[in-house]
Amino acid sequence: MANIKSAKKRILVSQANADRNKAIRSGVKTAVKKVYVAIEAGDKDAASKALLEATSTIDKATSKGVYHKNYASRKISRLNLAVNKMN
Repeated sequence: MANIKSAKKRILVSQANADRNKAIRSGVKTAVKKVYVAIEAGDKDAASKALLEATSTIDKATSKGVYHKNYASRKISRLNLAVNKMN
């Protein structure tokens, strides 16, 4: 355990940031999963709606610094490709 007051504060702030980032990442995973579930079901409308939501969620996570912009772009691109490949 840290003895210095500022180090104790940093531990608390780091934990709070880690918890926030974990929640945001979890939300992104859920949104992406919804897209793939809709694709598996063959429901193009649901997949398109889920894609919009997932794109928004990923962009928000990127703007908060949880994900790198290239990672987000790649993720969104792959989701778009998967939805567009549907019949």
